[in-house]
Amino acid sequence: MAHLIEFSQRHPLMLAATLAAVVAVLVYELWLRSRTGVTIAAQEAVRLINQGATVVDVREAARFDGGHIVDAVNIPPDELAAKAETRLKKKRPVLLVCDTGARSGRLVGTLRKAGFDNAWSLAGGLAAWQRDNLPLVTTRGKA
Repeated sequence: MAHLIEFSQRHPLMLAATLAAVVAVLVYELWLRSRTGVTIAAQEAVRLINQGATVVDVREAARFDGGHIVDAVNIPPDELAAKAETRLKKKRPVLLVCDTGARSGRLVGTLRKAGFDNAWSLAGGLAAWQRDNLPLVTTRGKA
């Protein structure tokens, strides 16, 4: 123990750098834990959809028309908070979908703060959905 104290006194910068690294790792781990639980993989999303989850696509209308998950509703991100109360049910699971999962991952917090405790984001977005060869439908050409 005396050697540790002596080392600390002789090398304060090294001690400070080590402590900063430990704090950085702890903060990063806590941040990761706060994000887990809001994203789900495509296969888990299929299970949720089969159990009656509402799929909300938060992409622009043109991207939505180009291909989306079956029975998904399109609600732009800036309208999500306002339309959630009227178009979604709080007791039903809600799956948010975007192109990569980044935007929907951020928006899950908005829904959860509004009382939608069973809101999820599709990890990897539609890119992951397509990578797993899961079906998309298009609304092009419909009136």
